[in-house]
Amino acid sequence: MRLTIRDIQKMKAAGEPIPMLTAYDATSAYLGEAAGAPMLLVGDSLGMVIQGHDSTLPVRLEHIIYHTQIVTRVTQRAMIVADMPFMTYHASLEQATISAGRLIQEGGANAVKLEGGEFVAPAIRQIVQAGIPVMAHIGLTPQSVYQLGGFRVQGREVASARQLLRDADAVQEAGAFAVVLELVAAPLAQMITERLDIPTIGIGSGPHCAGQVQVFHDLLGLFPTFGPRHARRYTDAGAAIQSALTQYVEDVKARRFPTMEQATGMKDDILAAIRADGADDHADD
Repeated sequence: MRLTIRDIQKMKAAGEPIPMLTAYDATSAYLGEAAGAPMLLVGDSLGMVIQGHDSTLPVRLEHIIYHTQIVTRVTQRAMIVADMPFMTYHASLEQATISAGRLIQEGGANAVKLEGGEFVAPAIRQIVQAGIPVMAHIGLTPQSVYQLGGFRVQGREVASARQLLRDADAVQEAGAFAVVLELVAAPLAQMITERLDIPTIGIGSGPHCAGQVQVFHDLLGLFPTFGPRHARRYTDAGAAIQSALTQYVEDVKARRFPTMEQATGMKDDILAAIRADGADDHADD
């Protein structure tokens, strides 16, 4: 039985921290759920960590649907939230509702996430009215990275802090069941968390949010040369994997792998018969 938005909101009400992880494939989804994460996010961050782009902007709705299908297929309990990619909810309320509906109907997601505050509140309201749970996302919104001038902490000036407060109020009023706060100055993130009834899910926004979300690859050190300040590397899996793969290549080149321990033999009488057949064939020639 999957967790629902009510379960997530109960965690906030009880003061129980809410851990969330990204998941993009069967492996990350299985491991994330087995670790006990109550929510898994099929994030458009797959544009960078899976597809190799330098931003989330090239990700299309079909990509998120495909990866969401995989994540939902191999999980049973975690609530699955799917990102709405760039320009899949901006053109009209109808577009937003159709895009969200496809993520639920085709992808199997339990909720959708879209970026923006006051500006996207009408879309949030429309999607919620269609019966689809929405997680909002304010602060640093990666789909607007060009407009924001890069990946920068948000809310450190009076005007931007006031706007984030208005954004937080707007998405809650529109019906969002939770809101991601990305790279929001920690004191402001705490203020927003205390101000809202819905859970705040922080990423780079300090320890006072109701929950936290992190990228699977960042936590495991799968990209050894990249480590965002807001992430804690819990293991250096990237280096371990690289070492293992290098050893495999060297073993194959040196004929140390495979050995007969990794092979299957034959009964001597069968092998002798086959060899005899081969000898007879050559004799006929």
